[in-house]
Amino acid sequence: MGQIPQMMRAVVADGSGGPEVLKIVQRPVPQPGEGEILVKVKVAGVNRPDVIQRQGGYPPPPGAPDVLGLEIAGEVVATGPGAAHVSVGQPVMALVAGGGYAEYAVVHESNALPLPAGLSLTEAGAIPETYFTVWTNVFDRGRLQPGETLLVHGGTSGIGTTAIQLAKAFGAKVIATAGSPEKCQACLRLGADVAVNYRNEDFVAATKEATGGRGADVILDMVGGDYIPRNYEAAAQDGRIVQIAFLKSPKAEVDFRRLMVKRLTHTGSTLRPRSVAEKAAIARSLQEKVWPLLAEGRCRPVMDSTFAFEDVAKAHARMDGGEHIGKIVLAF
Repeated sequence: MGQIPQMMRAVVADGSGGPEVLKIVQRPVPQPGEGEILVKVKVAGVNRPDVIQRQGGYPPPPGAPDVLGLEIAGEVVATGPGAAHVSVGQPVMALVAGGGYAEYAVVHESNALPLPAGLSLTEAGAIPETYFTVWTNVFDRGRLQPGETLLVHGGTSGIGTTAIQLAKAFGAKVIATAGSPEKCQACLRLGADVAVNYRNEDFVAATKEATGGRGADVILDMVGGDYIPRNYEAAAQDGRIVQIAFLKSPKAEVDFRRLMVKRLTHTGSTLRPRSVAEKAAIARSLQEKVWPLLAEGRCRPVMDSTFAFEDVAKAHARMDGGEHIGKIVLAF
């Protein structure tokens, strides 16, 4: 493996709690196995699942390292047996099941993607987790079609900013919720047709008004709790609600008659535990259908802030504060 060192710096959670539990430790550089590549990480995205793992609520799936981090961008420095589609020296971005907050990470080559033309490594490090999540939930599970309306909660999160741009690029109308006038303006600048300040507006009434009483065809929700019955109210006939997280609560009191009368579909998914093959299928769809949009500049990751690797606790504090708009990344 040439000049690749035996040890590297990596971030783990020493117990569970606030950003202060994050520690930089020394770990052996992982070795790429069958079909895998070793990436020298230049940028790692910071995501809500990292925060939940730090808090003790999202343990790594079997086989994944305890090192935090689900998305990376960097340079391929070694390939394992059978890895034939990437070459040493190639810049890539990749979705990993863990281990992204480290100087080196291994990933199956099918879960890595080339950088679209004109995209920086910093931007690339902000793409995999959000774009994989939005594509599989809004377009695969939610089946959003041109001319339909998407209601996305948390419009200025990494997921929200991505959902707004992709939905608009594929011809949908977008209603986004956010928690301040500034964040609502950010949603509108990204292309949302309507932005609802959930602190002083009723998103159900706003959705009905924006759709002539019809409601939203697809709702992307990461809030849960009392949003669940309200989503049922805001949904159109034959609407699809896709649950990807529970910032409030995974429990709610729901009148399921609304589900039946409206013929609603309420589905959900997690991304991290999916198999390499399932993630590879999402990667192929993204490269075919979304990478040209990135190359053309029709969608772009919204960058909130970049922190040095050593300042990982500050990066998590930024996310905990909830004032960010777009993606937070670590740079090595």
